[in-house]
Amino acid sequence: MSVFELDYRIRSSDADAFLRLRVSRMFTILQEMSIDHTTALKMGRDMTMDRGLLWIVTLQQAKITRMPVYDEVVHLSTWPGNTMHILFPRYYRVTDAAGSVLIEASALWALMDQATRKVIFPEEYGVAIKGMKTGKEIPLPRAPKMPQTDEAETFTVPFSYVDLNGHMGNTRYFDLAEDRMPEAFRTRRLCGIQTEYAREARMDADVLLKSEVQPDTFLLSGEAEGQKLFRLCFTFAPEES
Repeated sequence: MSVFELDYRIRSSDADAFLRLRVSRMFTILQEMSIDHTTALKMGRDMTMDRGLLWIVTLQQAKITRMPVYDEVVHLSTWPGNTMHILFPRYYRVTDAAGSVLIEASALWALMDQATRKVIFPEEYGVAIKGMKTGKEIPLPRAPKMPQTDEAETFTVPFSYVDLNGHMGNTRYFDLAEDRMPEAFRTRRLCGIQTEYAREARMDADVLLKSEVQPDTFLLSGEAEGQKLFRLCFTFAPEES
C-alpha cells in the first residue's frame, strides 16, 4: 500500500472573499480524495454504495499553518490508519510548492446502512482497508466542547444542503458556522478545527443551533428533538498586540 497523492490548483469556486480556500471546500476536497483512494484500494462504490452502505465522517480535525489561496497549486496526500472496530482512521497532509506543510488533518470514518441509518460492522460485508504508518500522523480527533449559552436559533435544513447520503452534508456545517461567527474572526488566521457528527440532520429537519464566542475560538453546536447532532470548533491565532 502507498500514500495516495495528487496536486490540486485552488479554483475560484474554492476561494472565499479573501482569496483563501474555504473551510468547507478544504474538507470536501480531502473527502473526495479519500473516496478516490478507497476506489484505488478495491473498496469503491461496488463494495459500499451499490450494496446500500454509505461512508460517513464521525470526527475530524485539522491543524492549519496557512490556508492555500486562489490559483495556488498544493500537493495533497492521504493514507488510512488501522481500522478500529467499526471506525476507519484516515490522515491528510497538504503542502505548498516548496514542500512546506500547510495543513495536517485526521478523521474517523464509518459505514452506515442506507436503509436502517445505523453504523455497520465492516467485516460482515467484506469491507477491509489495511492501515499504514508514515510517521507523519497527527493525533486522531476528539469531540470539541459544547457551547455554554442559553441563546439559540432554529435552522431548517434546505434541499441544497442535502448530499447523496440523504442528509445534510458534513462540510456544510462549516458554512453554517462561518455565516454566524463575528466578522472580526473572518480576517484572522485560522489555525485549528475540530468537529463531531453524532447524528444526521435530514432535509427539513429543524436544528436548534447554539454558539459561543471566546477570544480565540468560535463554537457551534446543533441538536434536534433533544438529541445532539454536531459540535464544531474554529480556533484562531491570537491577535497581535
